[in-house]
Amino acid sequence: MDVTVQLSNKSIAVPHPYYPQTIHLPHYVRNETAVFSLIAQFGFLWAAVVGIAFVAIRRIRPTASRSDQIAFTWMCLTGFIHLFFEAYFVVNHETLASSQGLFGQLWKEYSLSDSRYLTSDAFVICMEAITAFAWGFLAFYIAYCIAVEHPARYALQLIISVGQVYGDVLYYATSLLDVSYCRPEGYYFWFYYFFFNFIWMVVGCYYIKQSVVEISRVFRKVAEGDALRKGK
Repeated sequence: MDVTVQLSNKSIAVPHPYYPQTIHLPHYVRNETAVFSLIAQFGFLWAAVVGIAFVAIRRIRPTASRSDQIAFTWMCLTGFIHLFFEAYFVVNHETLASSQGLFGQLWKEYSLSDSRYLTSDAFVICMEAITAFAWGFLAFYIAYCIAVEHPARYALQLIISVGQVYGDVLYYATSLLDVSYCRPEGYYFWFYYFFFNFIWMVVGCYYIKQSVVEISRVFRKVAEGDALRKGK
């Protein structure tokens, strides 16, 4: 559709595919790269990070359990997405609508499911800033803790997982009651908006449970040891 934007004494029509159709995106430029190519390139980056991380943990800690190998790989992947992809949005949100870089075009494609990413929405910027710079760095540090079997691993894993789940809950809650930010096609809502974010909900809940179980087990052993010493 055409959105009319007032510039000085002139009105120009700026076509864009985002909802609500009344939002003004005077700097919007249509993506140069086809959607399939964008998703394929991003998928290749994911696969490369996963592959490198898996090889790294096998070499650094050959005796690591399969569970720890998966956790190390996940932390590297989520750290990469937070610290590079989401940080790109935080740094470039004001000019995102005209970007033709890979990450810029990917964000414009995702914004078809949530146009707040192109309008510098305050909540989205704050949420993504915390996710990028707090959880991004922390994810890589947790991967290091897994590699060297550092005792802080589960406590830090609990913190980042709660933060990710809480961020997703807030993200869903601030828009599910008003889906006007998303195009009407179900594909954008269920695949882009719901599925891609739900991954962190599921994985985050799993690692919350794992962390609580492991921390509880350690405290139980300490309590049992204290009881034995007192018994003597």
